[in-house]
Amino acid sequence: MNNSPGTVKSLGFWSTVAIGIGGMVGGGIFAVLGLAVQMAGGGTPVAFLISGMVALLTAYSYAKLSVIYPRRGGTVEFLNQAFGPGIFTGGMNILLWISYIIMLSLYAYAFGSYGASFFTEASQPFWRHIFISGVIILFTFLNILGSRVVGRSENFIVASKILILLIFLGAGLWSIKTPSISPSTWSSPLQLVAGGMVIFLAYEGFELIANTAENVRNPRRTLPRAYFTAVIFVIVLYVVISLVTVGNLSIDSIVSAEDYALAEAARPFLGSAGFIMIAVAALLSTASAINATLYGTAQVSYIIAKEGELPKSLDRKVWRRPIEGLLITSALTLLIANLFDLSRISMMGSSGFLLIFAAVNAANVRLSAKTHSRRWVSLLGAVICLAALVILIIQRATTAPSELLVLAIMLGLSFLIEVAYRKSTGRKIHRASP
Repeated sequence: MNNSPGTVKSLGFWSTVAIGIGGMVGGGIFAVLGLAVQMAGGGTPVAFLISGMVALLTAYSYAKLSVIYPRRGGTVEFLNQAFGPGIFTGGMNILLWISYIIMLSLYAYAFGSYGASFFTEASQPFWRHIFISGVIILFTFLNILGSRVVGRSENFIVASKILILLIFLGAGLWSIKTPSISPSTWSSPLQLVAGGMVIFLAYEGFELIANTAENVRNPRRTLPRAYFTAVIFVIVLYVVISLVTVGNLSIDSIVSAEDYALAEAARPFLGSAGFIMIAVAALLSTASAINATLYGTAQVSYIIAKEGELPKSLDRKVWRRPIEGLLITSALTLLIANLFDLSRISMMGSSGFLLIFAAVNAANVRLSAKTHSRRWVSLLGAVICLAALVILIIQRATTAPSELLVLAIMLGLSFLIEVAYRKSTGRKIHRASP
């Protein structure tokens, strides 16, 4: 643990909770709500609850590992400590980087969809691509400059988003139509679980707490409480939001507005003003998430390169920032967000994080003596993450088999890059000291 005198412990309990909540509610709910309804029907609140339980189990492992290894590498550090500098660790760390790029693509796609919703239906595909490309390029440029204006606007964006969502919930709960959420409107159990897993990436942001653990005051007490508080709060928030959505709008209407379903769900009880209000909140939220995730993903690529698992050029800083990693991340995000639809992006992102979280749970099983953990909790978390992934794959194999090819390519590339890079360069992997 880093307890040197120069370390500044600046984050208390509520600040740490805010990081976790901000990471999860950054933009995922605006993007995947329509997709969840398409798969789970009136049982969408249950689907969000199921995926939230998987996240809550994994939060236990993150809390235990963060206390013992409080470094900015977070997930990268945990895997290196548990499994050593092998092919598995390298491949999983590259998969983490790719999964962050998928998350960026999801946020950019959502930004483009909500932006395009203000135009005619016929012109929406064109404007979606314009908004997608524009927002990625804009925040790449601002991250290169290190704009302080963007950072200062974060508090305003978060406060505005939460306020708008509370207005949405307060007004929507009064007008819920009970038949819309009765069990007769739910999808089959397999479809329900698969629906929860395809939108699992809406919960992945809690692991950002691990990246700031070294700055948390009284980490042994603060970190576990912060992880669980953040995840439980977001589970309740997502369940209630989905309840309001399916309780006020028909399933067909939600599916037809899949890319901007949350804004459409506000129309029945808040009118056109409600649509505009939620759409603006979505634009602010996804833009904020793109900015934060671009910076974080560039840092992840920098850390992985420092460990020796990505090309050395990515750990060279320009103007004190990992510019090469940022530019490569942005270029890949532009391609994925413009070439793939929402379903494929969500499938790739959720599958990637389910595998990563299974590995983190396994890491805590292996390090349980050091982290003073109950092995069975983390073992259960690993098994459930893998079982959830299998259910998701089975469901998509019957409804959208082409998505599995995309997933196979993503997973294959992660380990192929690792193996090829080791063989071609002979660069040694640097394992951080315990």
